[in-house]
Amino acid sequence: MKGRVWRFGDAISTDHIIPGRYFYLRSNLPELSKHILEYERPGFFELVSAGDFIVAGHNFGLGSSREHAAIVIKMNGIQAVLAKSFARIFYRNSFNNGLPAIICDTERFMEGDIIELSIEGGQIVNHTQNETIHFTPFPPVMKKILNDGGLVEHVKKYKDLKLV
Repeated sequence: MKGRVWRFGDAISTDHIIPGRYFYLRSNLPELSKHILEYERPGFFELVSAGDFIVAGHNFGLGSSREHAAIVIKMNGIQAVLAKSFARIFYRNSFNNGLPAIICDTERFMEGDIIELSIEGGQIVNHTQNETIHFTPFPPVMKKILNDGGLVEHVKKYKDLKLV
């Protein structure tokens, strides 16, 4: 996975990702996805490209349990979210929907950097800064769920939660 970095700060809530005032659009995901991170970065929907990455600080995804937050990030072509830490429910929702959530040191990533993520290798190569950052690789079951496109697709494929 290789793409451009979009930097965000600490405490990006599910309300920042998808503002609550658009809750009525939850059954129209393509329309809802146009409002991604609009409070933090107006027009982000038009700026982001398929293959990009969101890089943030601490506690990304805090707040209410809006599964739509992870879904619209993925719908906008974001390959993964990298953060120093995640709110627990957002972290789980990400994997359930096939969106990698990488816990790592994000201090050295700058807006616009080109990075390459290896989930298998547990590393991120920052081609712009010419450095490599390592993270704890995911357990095999988490990799399998991601490779299958999320938990629902995984269960459809195996008719169960296949742990090995």
